[in-house]
Amino acid sequence: MNNKAYPLYEMPDVCTLRELVENGRDKGESVTAFYRGRNNDQPITFGECSRIIESLGTYLLSLGLNSDHIAIIGENSTEWVLSFLAVTNSGNAAVPIDRGLPNEDLAELVLHCDCRAIIYSEKCKEAIGFLRDLGKPYSDIMYIPLSDFDTYVADGTRLLDEGNTQFKDAGESIDRDTLASIVYTSGTTGRMKGVMLSHGNLASDTVGACRNAEADNAQLLLPLHHTFAWSSQMLAAFIYIKDLHINGNLKHILKDFQRNCPQNVAAVPMMVDMLYKSIWDTARRSGSEKRLKRGIRLSRFLLKLGIDRRRSLFREVHENFGGRLSLIICGGAALDPETEIGLDDLGIQVLNGYGITECSPIVSVNRNHHYKFGSVGLPLPCNRIKIDDPDENGIGEIMVAGSNVMLGYYKDSEATEEAFSGEWFRTGDYGRIDEDGFLFITGRKKNLIILSNGENVMPEELEMKLERLEYVLDVVCYEENGSITAEFYLDEEHFTDARSRLEEDIDIFNRTMPMQKNISGVKIRDIPFEKTTTMKIKRYLLNQ
Repeated sequence: MNNKAYPLYEMPDVCTLRELVENGRDKGESVTAFYRGRNNDQPITFGECSRIIESLGTYLLSLGLNSDHIAIIGENSTEWVLSFLAVTNSGNAAVPIDRGLPNEDLAELVLHCDCRAIIYSEKCKEAIGFLRDLGKPYSDIMYIPLSDFDTYVADGTRLLDEGNTQFKDAGESIDRDTLASIVYTSGTTGRMKGVMLSHGNLASDTVGACRNAEADNAQLLLPLHHTFAWSSQMLAAFIYIKDLHINGNLKHILKDFQRNCPQNVAAVPMMVDMLYKSIWDTARRSGSEKRLKRGIRLSRFLLKLGIDRRRSLFREVHENFGGRLSLIICGGAALDPETEIGLDDLGIQVLNGYGITECSPIVSVNRNHHYKFGSVGLPLPCNRIKIDDPDENGIGEIMVAGSNVMLGYYKDSEATEEAFSGEWFRTGDYGRIDEDGFLFITGRKKNLIILSNGENVMPEELEMKLERLEYVLDVVCYEENGSITAEFYLDEEHFTDARSRLEEDIDIFNRTMPMQKNISGVKIRDIPFEKTTTMKIKRYLLNQ
């Protein structure tokens, strides 16, 4: 634990996404918000964003889209962000879609959400063609290509100049309870549900996250159809009034770091683990591993004396990420505390948090100067957390109540009813709260392994330990024939002896773990596990 509790950061109160954009305009009229252009190097200010959103929103309303559901499908881009805000702030509801969905799933989702229009990028042209070819009702949908984005904005600007007030009028009917977005989430379970999030849900979660953690200019890595990208960065930019570089392709991540020099990024644990492993892989390949280890020992000694030399001692590491990266906001799955500590040793702080789409999504996060390694931080000021039916160790299901909790599941009242106990939303995750109010996640309820002897084991604990083996890329533990099986995907390209080493390491692992947590069966995959776009393994496919 570092330092003691201190007051929340002061942030403006906004109740809707309209107010959020207005805050950016009023406080950052001439401050760079995002970047456009072929090379993503043309800055646009918060003031310009506000005007583009108003113009684009006016254009959408002029098409007769009013209180409708409008899907957005495409890769990360500033146009995606501005389209989302134009849709929501014109009184319509945005339906962000994962562009990696199979065409059949896309068609099912579009039908389920009663989609009236689809805004899409050029890279999604084939999927849109598939929908059009299905005939009615898909042929009745309006298809709006992002390739003509500037034309729509120009048409909306012309309408505004002519005195069109539709966007202004729509704003008068938007309040905190107005539906802003339907977000489809299947995660690792396979069943898609439409989470209805209001303007108030998203605004309160964004402000709450900013009050807990302070950040500067950022690089966006997460897919924009995922809500973690919204509250942590996309919408947060309008509160922090800081510029955000949007990464459209993870293949260019290092080049983007070096060009944009971000102070912070938001990432899921797999991304953080990959970043940390890449640092040590680079050190090994360059022959500087011993020097890096000596530097860490020296740095730890100096920190005890109150002297911080990490930026200079590990200058080469920092230069690889642009020279300014000092903060990673992490969430979405379990993060190994060893990774947190290891990056902190190098001068990159990881603020681990916890969230779920139904809570807009951030529920808790560690603070800049008040955190605990291994925890997912303190609750946001917009919500309360309690542990339902805790066991002797204080572990039980995490429940959340607050202004960031969803309106419900779209067209699924039964699932909505099952998800709530009064005002409390049941997350389906297990955890505990310590004496200082920090939340610790222990596992997912649906992943719980129940052995033949009645013992309960959280697979996430085992997986985290097994992933520390340098040649293990991914591992999933599950129950099979009454005991625990671990299924691995190994890095056999760089470790040709991985399979033989694994057998020995499993023996060592079992000797250090309680009997009920021993691995009885081992499987090795030849192909990677199938993952969601936020890098979570689709466990339900293993069951199939």
